[in-house]
Amino acid sequence: MARSKPVHVTRGNLLDDLGFSPEQATGLKFKADLYQAILKHARKYSPKELQVILAEPQPRVSELLNGKIANKSVDKLLYYAGRLGIEARARFPQTNKRAVIREIAAAAR
Repeated sequence: MARSKPVHVTRGNLLDDLGFSPEQATGLKFKADLYQAILKHARKYSPKELQVILAEPQPRVSELLNGKIANKSVDKLLYYAGRLGIEARARFPQTNKRAVIREIAAAAR
């Protein structure tokens, strides 16, 4: 049986490879990290218990548990985190200072 070759090899950041701007990628990463924290704690409860905890009907709980968060705002996810007793903390390191310097240099031209 022949091994299939990868169609695409990432350069280290999948969101960059998919064409998202650094700003969009930051938002998506934040939302994904928040969702993972919620899911970790939500899995401790039954779907019926989550309906009560999150004050949401069964279809919304099911969407959450099945990863359908595209239509969920960060505000809504933060609400869920609060309802689950999760203290949401964010880190904001400047990991790509070179991009900021390039923007300043481009604006100066």
